[in-house]
Amino acid sequence: MIELTFLSAFIAGLLGSVHCIGMCGGIVGALTMSLPKEVHQSYLRLLPYLFGYNIGRIASYTIAGILAGYIGANFAEVLPMDNPRVVAMWVSGFFMIALGLYIGGWWQILIKLEKVGSYVWRKIEPLGRRFLPVKNPLQALGLGLIWGWLPCGLVYSILAVSLTSGSALHGGLLMLAFGIGTLPMLFTLGVTAQWLTRFAQKILVRRIAGAIVILFGLFILFGKQYMHMHMHMHG
Repeated sequence: MIELTFLSAFIAGLLGSVHCIGMCGGIVGALTMSLPKEVHQSYLRLLPYLFGYNIGRIASYTIAGILAGYIGANFAEVLPMDNPRVVAMWVSGFFMIALGLYIGGWWQILIKLEKVGSYVWRKIEPLGRRFLPVKNPLQALGLGLIWGWLPCGLVYSILAVSLTSGSALHGGLLMLAFGIGTLPMLFTLGVTAQWLTRFAQKILVRRIAGAIVILFGLFILFGKQYMHMHMHMHG
């Protein structure tokens, strides 16, 4: 179950990044275009800045996952429940399905979570301005650490799963797996921004990605029961 959830978090990041590319793409574009011309027009010179920004962004996801996992584990200890794993499975499955609907544009319930997060973001966002314009990879790292807290339904859905992960370690690893999943899309965005943005904005692309994430959510909810039934029949 744990391995499946890690895989689901990675897939959610990989496929879900087609939805959030509009928001994060603007940040990466601002980072890239603020660099000297000889840097942003050279892929080799641009690489350290893209690495710095994305490492900072994923680090902030991991920190948030550690906090969520720790809070969830301590909260679960005081709840009068016989099987917390079942509750964790249902929460994980529900949020994965909600995320798929959000990515595909069928149900925007996660926007409400973004509105809640926007109150916190208003306090954090001014810190990010201190790193602009970016002049070296360390500043890109700092910018990523701040902008990783940008309100995003995609991030919040996996963070909710981290709450049910059972420990700070598992919560951090879940968000790390998610962050690594977002890496291919957002890393290449700094080089192929226009083509990638047009591709990600296609409704068919987003709906296919959303449908795959929904299937993962359904498998989390019902796959285990199916495997038990299958094993019982063969037994």
